[in-house]
Amino acid sequence: MVAFNSRAQLEAENSARALTTVPWRWIFSGLFVPAAAGVIAYTLLGSHVPTPTTSTIRDISTRALPELPVPSIPEEDSTPAAPLTSTVEFVVRRNDTMERIFRQLKLSVEDLAAIRDLPGVKKSLDFLKPGELITVVHTDGLLQGLTRRMSDTSTLSVVRADDGFAAKVVETPLDVRVTQTHGRIDSSLFNSGRAAGLSADLIMKLADDIFGWDIDFALDIQPGDEFTVVYEQKYRNGEFVANGNILAAEFINDGHVYRAIRYESPDGQGANYYTPEGRSMHKQFLRAPVDFTYISSNFSLRRYHPILNIIRAHKGVDYAAPTGTPIRAAGDGKIEFAGVKGGYGNVIMIDHSAGISTVYGHMSRFAKGIRNGSHVSQGETIGYVGMTGAATGPHLHYEYRVNGVHKDPRTVPLPNAMPIPAEYLPDFHARAGQLLSRLDRAKDSEIVIAAKR
Repeated sequence: MVAFNSRAQLEAENSARALTTVPWRWIFSGLFVPAAAGVIAYTLLGSHVPTPTTSTIRDISTRALPELPVPSIPEEDSTPAAPLTSTVEFVVRRNDTMERIFRQLKLSVEDLAAIRDLPGVKKSLDFLKPGELITVVHTDGLLQGLTRRMSDTSTLSVVRADDGFAAKVVETPLDVRVTQTHGRIDSSLFNSGRAAGLSADLIMKLADDIFGWDIDFALDIQPGDEFTVVYEQKYRNGEFVANGNILAAEFINDGHVYRAIRYESPDGQGANYYTPEGRSMHKQFLRAPVDFTYISSNFSLRRYHPILNIIRAHKGVDYAAPTGTPIRAAGDGKIEFAGVKGGYGNVIMIDHSAGISTVYGHMSRFAKGIRNGSHVSQGETIGYVGMTGAATGPHLHYEYRVNGVHKDPRTVPLPNAMPIPAEYLPDFHARAGQLLSRLDRAKDSEIVIAAKR
């Protein structure tokens, strides 16, 4: 009888046969076949592979490689950094104080207190003016020195010493030089003055302080007028600092020649401007007591009144100006009346003695301290432009009276101030002669230059 094996017995027998047959096939394919392929490849390609020689191997193994720079590592410097010293030039602004300046620059207020305790220094530091320069030297916030110019010729200098601070006033004398210029007016005094090299301050002095009593620079100036000025210039260490005084001047207005000489009497009573004959250029009254924009109404005995619509005398001059423009006293005197008066509105009347009085109408308000009976000086502000009373716009109505009679303020002869005392006339004429000669030379040189052009 034939015995039938189970499925498990059949699988076991197949596995046993596989173990006895498979290794030989793998050995043959894994070893013999690659070896045979290597023999064939060597036979075909062996003649094309170069055989390395001894020299080739030596060259490769002994080739010198370029030396690369080795970066150096800096040694750490253990020396501490030197303190930084700085110089600061500070321009003083409005409401600045030294304490505020020190705090802004991060300087020690204790150093400031020590400086202010020095003799005579406190007053020099407590009153600062906007625009002036203060120089500070400090080392990392530690104050080393401070300078402040106190005048054109003196400077306060403060330095740190071994035992605190030391201060001194350094005097630097100015070199005053005299120069001159000449100009001809094309459009305005200001433009022509600037073109001739004059500063705005000198132009204002020329118009207000010297010729303002004889010439109305707002209305009388015309093209072709000429001016010549001899004046001082101040230098410090060769550098220009500022203009000084006008020493002599000439103005030709509509063919009329006006000349002025600056003279200071030996008794030290102060300097003033005089004609070549010794009469004062300064008059007892101002021509126009306000900086006006234009004249809205002239002096006239037959003028059409814009409010009353009738022909009526206008016994003064109306100077149009913005509301609030300061009004000045035309001359020294006593206030006879300050208050409200009919068509004048707010009005001030001043008695100047010798039968002369002036009237100022339509004010918006009076200046502080103005009242009946108070005394005022020429040029002092007494009120402000307005349009109170019978006025169609803001302006000053100004009257000039002599013994109660109205005169045209623009043309009435004004009394001169005091002339040079007789005992000083020889000295005045000696100085005036030199300055007048310089005026003539300045004009002559300008004529020569113009001729060469």
